[in-house]
Amino acid sequence: MRERLVATVVGLTIAVICLYGIPRAYFLANLVRDTERDQLNDSATILAALVGERRAAGDTVDPALLRPGLSAADGISYDPTDGAPVTVGQTVDPGDSEAVTVTRDLRDGELTLTTSASTVQEDVWEAVRPLVTLGLALAALAAVLGFVLARRLSLPFRELADTADVLGHGRFDIDIPSYAVPEADAIATSLRRTARQLDQLVRREREFAANASHQLRTPITALRLQLEDLSLWPETTPALREELDRGLGELDRLTTSIDELLGLARGQRTGEQLDVDLAALVADTAGRWRARLAAAGRELVVDGDGVVPARLIPGPVTQVLDVLIDNARVHGTGRITVGAYDAGSHLAVTVSDDGVADLGNDVFRRGVTSRDQHDGHGVGLAVASELAELAGGHLSLDHTAPTTTFVLWLPRPKRGTGD
Repeated sequence: MRERLVATVVGLTIAVICLYGIPRAYFLANLVRDTERDQLNDSATILAALVGERRAAGDTVDPALLRPGLSAADGISYDPTDGAPVTVGQTVDPGDSEAVTVTRDLRDGELTLTTSASTVQEDVWEAVRPLVTLGLALAALAAVLGFVLARRLSLPFRELADTADVLGHGRFDIDIPSYAVPEADAIATSLRRTARQLDQLVRREREFAANASHQLRTPITALRLQLEDLSLWPETTPALREELDRGLGELDRLTTSIDELLGLARGQRTGEQLDVDLAALVADTAGRWRARLAAAGRELVVDGDGVVPARLIPGPVTQVLDVLIDNARVHGTGRITVGAYDAGSHLAVTVSDDGVADLGNDVFRRGVTSRDQHDGHGVGLAVASELAELAGGHLSLDHTAPTTTFVLWLPRPKRGTGD
């Protein structure tokens, strides 16, 4: 913006200077030529009188008589009708269009005074030079004033851009001042209104997340107590007790997931980073799904590198894997393959099935579902993408794979923290 304002001010100034200066320069050039011609006419009148007196007295015209006229002319010649021409000063071509020539026909000859083109050009430049200097000075002054004006006018907009950046980072309690520039003040008013609306929206969402978390914990705790009681009954068989223990583990995992989702809604990092084997974490998560998928006639295969050291928050990564495996179970076909790999600059966790790869990146937006039916909410993959960012990575589709493949990219551990 500043550069455009400076260029506009300087451009307008140069345009005005040209509109005034170019005609003025032509006027001065013509004025100089007219002045040169007037001076030559005056000198020619005086020399013609001197030559006439000399010829009337019967004397010859010599260079000494003509030389005083060189104060106004570069060259003077007298061509008598009865003798040789007398010339003083420079030899100037009378046919030069830039030269100024004055000729006087005398009774017994012809007197010619000429100013050369170079002399005329020098005189023109001397007359035009102040005009050029003034134009350059005005252009430089316009550039300085344009820079100051542009800096002053762009300051409110730069401050508003910084304010918008702060709003984008989740701070809605900032004080947005008023501005004397109407356009900037209109933007400031819109930002104030937007900040209030965003603050109310985020507060309601956080309150809803806290309330939902609180309301879910109560029935989950009651269900856990009932399952613990059932596992302690003498009539409970060992096989049933084992199933009840697995159910208790799932309830604990559900409680942890609720806490992590609540932290995500509040913009908090959930849990501490730990040094883990990413391949083992993937295998453990896949193990929880294997029996359920086998009951539905689906095969779950764990692939990847043997050991993949990582430093991460396990909770969000496990939840992302659960969402991706469940998405492959519901929407995919055939075998489901999960794996952890060291991709060099990053660590990669892949979840794929045998379905056709026809999805776009819009599946990570809320409200967009990959279901063929219309009963999906389009939330799972969006939440998984947010959880991936919470874990320090990001979730994407592998468009180079022939089948549907999701990739969870995670940062490599720094040296000395797991390598």
